[in-house]
Amino acid sequence: MKNKLKRDLKARHLTMIAIGGSIGTGLFVASGATVAQAGPGGALLSYAIIGIMVYFLMTSLGELAAYLPVSGTFATYGARYVDEAFGFAIGWNYWYNWAITVAVDLVAAQLVISYWFDAGNYSWLWSLLFLTIIFGLNYISVKGFGEAEFWFSLIKVVTVVIFIAVGLLMIIGILRGGESAGWQNWQIEEAPFVGGFASMIGVAMVVGFSFQGTELIGIAAGESRDPEKNIPKAMRQVFWRILLFYIFAILVISLIIPYTDPNLLRNEETDISVSPFTLVFQHAGLLSAAAIMNAVILTSVLSAGNSGLYASTRMLYALAREGKAPKIFARLSSSGVPRVALIATTFVAMLCFLTSMFKDQQVYLWLLNMSGMTGFIAWLGIAISHYRFRKGYIAQGHDVSQLPYRSSCFPFGPIFAFVLCLTITLGQNYEAFLQDTIDWNGVIATYIGLPLFLTIYFVYKIVKKTKWVKYEQMDFSRTK
Repeated sequence: MKNKLKRDLKARHLTMIAIGGSIGTGLFVASGATVAQAGPGGALLSYAIIGIMVYFLMTSLGELAAYLPVSGTFATYGARYVDEAFGFAIGWNYWYNWAITVAVDLVAAQLVISYWFDAGNYSWLWSLLFLTIIFGLNYISVKGFGEAEFWFSLIKVVTVVIFIAVGLLMIIGILRGGESAGWQNWQIEEAPFVGGFASMIGVAMVVGFSFQGTELIGIAAGESRDPEKNIPKAMRQVFWRILLFYIFAILVISLIIPYTDPNLLRNEETDISVSPFTLVFQHAGLLSAAAIMNAVILTSVLSAGNSGLYASTRMLYALAREGKAPKIFARLSSSGVPRVALIATTFVAMLCFLTSMFKDQQVYLWLLNMSGMTGFIAWLGIAISHYRFRKGYIAQGHDVSQLPYRSSCFPFGPIFAFVLCLTITLGQNYEAFLQDTIDWNGVIATYIGLPLFLTIYFVYKIVKKTKWVKYEQMDFSRTK
């Protein structure tokens, strides 16, 4: 092809994408559901365990992306190191995942806007406006996406730091705003672990959704400058982000807001209230700051949607380039943007307009579950691909010390991540099968990603007659 993707993403872009790529609706909007359902202790432990898993996954992805920085990432790695059919299914799964996630973010934007006023049946107009904005950012050039994401992420990072600082001031008693804050919220009713292990498994998918986006650094690798140097640098930020932005944030929320607070976003409630971040500022008596916080949350929603549209577009482009999607999606503009793939993905994101026909919270939670499942499948793909990559790399006589970036937790890291991912994926809604009457709508919404992935995998495998790649036959050439 005459035109190519432009390597215009600088080190600061990659670093900020790594730090703020996953901070969005999962943390700002849906985090209240974890505290409400699993209690303060259960929510904190769930975030800690999933955080460790994600850290291992990112070190695995870092090794793969630094060695072979391509836009197709998971689809390419799956095809090279596992099975061509596996790469095909992972690629389409990831495209679907982020296309749906964009819709989730746009639905969340409507909910955030309702903090100021309710647009009623015309709330979908807000989604149309926000979709137009992020479409424009992605349409121009990858540099336009990178700059927008840099500033979006910077706003989110600063906000979370301020939030934690204010929360700590409330907890130690310097700033209370007439409200008490302390460990008493961990001792009320069934706290700290509400519902035990079953509840933790139940919120694991929502927690996993909160972390989705950490793998965006792998997608961006194909358009980054000096990936061998910049990708490892960005990956090293992951652990500290997990520790600071998630664990500390959930701890602050759990100490200040009791899990019984009806304003928290809960799966069984009929109304989705404002973000728990906003509620904390309200507890501090900073009502004007709460309004500002809500505006920041709106910005973060745009950031998450912007990243999601970028990721899904690049995956569709990569699939087309490898002959696994219609060739028209591989067309690039003079500025190196796959605009046909972008337009196709944008139409899928318009699923958010379903909120004009159903209640916002019902569609939001439905899309949240659908996206969460497919995200875990993508993570399973990363763990499997990295494990087989390293095994094949050694089997062919290569020295791991020559890798641009090496995961120090091999083989424990990918194995631990795989087992935990699989456990959460299969056990997400197991309680539904223990009831006298099975809620098939809930089961389908939760598990739809699994049969979709398996169908794509087996159909491609049967039609193309593909086989698992043997270690000694793996392709370790560093070309796209």
